Amino acid sequence: MKIAISATGKTIENLLDMRFGRCKYFQIHDTESGEIKILDNKGQNASGGAGIAASNQLIEEKVEVIITGNLGPNAFEIIEKAGIKAYKCRNIAISLALDKYKNGELEEIKMSGPAHHGGSH
Repeated sequence: MKIAISATGKTIENLLDMRFGRCKYFQIHDTESGEIKILDNKGQNASGGAGIAASNQLIEEKVEVIITGNLGPNAFEIIEKAGIKAYKCRNIAISLALDKYKNGELEEIKMSGPAHHGGSH
């Protein structure tokens, strides 16, 4: 299974980024191979539609689970349609976020957070 995490950096010691569309990196953890792939988030510098760009990037990577802070309405809709499950987590170390996911301690995101329209948040 491939799990994508919005991240502030490139290692599992870095913190989870609460922002989805504007996070700096996505870490994709393959639970079968143990591989970790680091992606620069294509949405982080978008003037608008950051969540859409980020969502499409993760769909292309065939991820099955996303762990992030929250999802805006556009990202939520795209991810839901793609059949990807998203989970909410605080800004803790990515290694801890993965442990919480494996232990069933993360809350599934069942509705979007507020819309963000361009600008930096």
